[in-house]
Amino acid sequence: MVCPRFLGHFFRPWKFDLCTETENSPIPQPVLARLLKAAHHAPSVGFMQPWDFVLIDSLEVRQQVLASFNEENAKAAENYTGERQQTYRSLKLQGITESPMNLCITCDRSRGGTHVLGRNSIVEMDLFSTCLAVQNLWLAARAEGIGVGWVSIIDQDRLSDILQLPEQVYPLAYLCLGYVSEFLDQPELQAKGWRERLPLEELVHGNGWGKPLEPVGLSERLKNS
Repeated sequence: MVCPRFLGHFFRPWKFDLCTETENSPIPQPVLARLLKAAHHAPSVGFMQPWDFVLIDSLEVRQQVLASFNEENAKAAENYTGERQQTYRSLKLQGITESPMNLCITCDRSRGGTHVLGRNSIVEMDLFSTCLAVQNLWLAARAEGIGVGWVSIIDQDRLSDILQLPEQVYPLAYLCLGYVSEFLDQPELQAKGWRERLPLEELVHGNGWGKPLEPVGLSERLKNS
């Protein structure tokens, strides 16, 4: 049985603000190696292991990535108006130059050849498998006291050019890694009123979409969890 406190330790969100005393502190190589090893041991369909890991500590490269973020973020802000736009602009959505290490986890869509076991019907399984590597790294980082932030407001084509990725390699996750001042008790977007967490009991169905759970006791447990 997994201790609830253990789960709570891992699944509290990270905010991008880095502690002043540690924002320039590099992640020790033994720790970084453990994170990468955890990611590499993620399960993958057909054991294709489609991931690669691009470590980015060059300020010049990170500034190019930041420029792409700033451009895309300005576009995203135009999706909102008034107070909603002000709230959006106040959110800390990246730590590209503040964090001591950036990491791009990529997916080689050609790895394993033309026919990969388990990928015949759902060709996106390589992408889904790479997401498991991201999750493994994220959990391992939390165990090491390291925060992780996924920067999704980046033009993927531009990012591929910056990192000089081969044509068949997709930049799936651009991550900021670093020691943080705190792990929040709830997601920052929730704390700032952007969105509320959906009730779990409304998201669990029994034997088909929208059908009630049986036994009923599980639904009650979900409401009280």
